[in-house]
Amino acid sequence: MEPLILHAEIQHWPLVKPFRITGYTFEVMDVLVVRLEGQGREGRGEAAGVYYKEDDAASMMRQILSLKPRIEAGLSRESLQTLLPPGGARNALDCALWDLEAQLGALAAWQLADLPKPRPLLTTFTCSADQPEKMAAAAVGYTDARAIKLKLTGEPVDAARVRAVREARPDVWLGVDGNQGFTRASLEQLLPVLTESGVALVEQPFPIGEEVLLDRLQSPIPIAADESAQCLADLPALRGRFNVLNIKLDKCGGLTEGLAMARAAREAGMDTMVGNMIGTSLAMAPAFLLGQLCNVVDLDGPDFLQLDRDPPVSYCQGLILCPETLWGGAGAPALPRI
Repeated sequence: MEPLILHAEIQHWPLVKPFRITGYTFEVMDVLVVRLEGQGREGRGEAAGVYYKEDDAASMMRQILSLKPRIEAGLSRESLQTLLPPGGARNALDCALWDLEAQLGALAAWQLADLPKPRPLLTTFTCSADQPEKMAAAAVGYTDARAIKLKLTGEPVDAARVRAVREARPDVWLGVDGNQGFTRASLEQLLPVLTESGVALVEQPFPIGEEVLLDRLQSPIPIAADESAQCLADLPALRGRFNVLNIKLDKCGGLTEGLAMARAAREAGMDTMVGNMIGTSLAMAPAFLLGQLCNVVDLDGPDFLQLDRDPPVSYCQGLILCPETLWGGAGAPALPRI
């Protein structure tokens, strides 16, 4: 392994408007950006961390800087898996290593991952929890969207939220995300409304540690594990309770483990979903590769930001496409010699 030069910085990306989910409201997204220089090339990775585990930009930075001598001595994606636990810091490093390896090997990241050439993917666009009429207006505002996800909170108003959005957008695939906000009783009360409204997926209704509430639940709609599915080691405990595994690179610690989770879930007979913690196009790019293996794609993070990277991922007719010039491409220019 060749020596590396590590650069890490915290960046602040203001949101267009506050984003509300169960128990949290976001107005700015702080992300950690890692750059790794090696052999005249530079790989980049971005992570937002996992807010409900206090895995924020400052804690990620501390983890990275504490390992700077070890990282700069030379690091492979394989050795990284044991150097750091799953989480944002490992994600930023892992994605930077993928990007650097692609450039040094004159291959695209999708080729390194043994994937077919990436195709545009249908992605969901998210309506944060709000008054029903405002959520319906937000859904109408997604004029190109063909799939929409609603943030719900477990409150009685959820039924009106779902009905309002479905009435406003009868044409779209519709999913809902509880973000751990439901009780067994509140979900069972809402399920008939979800069924009548043609909802196709219910994401993480119950809190982490209360997965037993899913036992013997008669749901005609598939249930996805998000917060309950942090990394590959969680998969065995989810079988039989969840139908879908929501993989996020910030949770599992990078594209390396994300790909392993998607392939293991497929072998276990579970569907897969790729999600995001909100971030710029630099965070969406490696997740876009993972999305090539997933049944459901939720990569609308940059849509919530006032500004984005250049070049950005592109959204057109409800699809997302990532340019290789952004991340993971073999044709990035070499760093200038000093």
